[in-house]
Amino acid sequence: MENLLIASTKRTPEVSFSTDGRLKISGRSIPEDPTQFYDKLFEWVFYYCQEPNPTTTIDIILEYFNSGSSKAILEILRALVDTAKKGKQISINWYYEEGDDDILERGEYYESILDVKFNFIETE
Repeated sequence: MENLLIASTKRTPEVSFSTDGRLKISGRSIPEDPTQFYDKLFEWVFYYCQEPNPTTTIDIILEYFNSGSSKAILEILRALVDTAKKGKQISINWYYEEGDDDILERGEYYESILDVKFNFIETE
């Protein structure tokens, strides 16, 4: 299994998924076809979850994302959180800009649905 690196565009986020358990999605996520963009991420996460590292750290640093991206991100997080149920450690760092209640509330919503503690990190 190899690392997954995708450069950001005006409509898609930067993705850095490392086999050492460090996963990051950052930027803007408003792809015209979220399924097409996120399928590569789903596939990588599926294989990663077969033999995950003892510790997985996920950094979500999105300034904006649309509803299609929201659904895809939730499914990715759900698959990763399931590894914690298999005795692995997972840490989710949810970054949001100061005063950006929408992004913060989305993270809080995910936290409640997934029933896992998020680390909320405010940035300037």
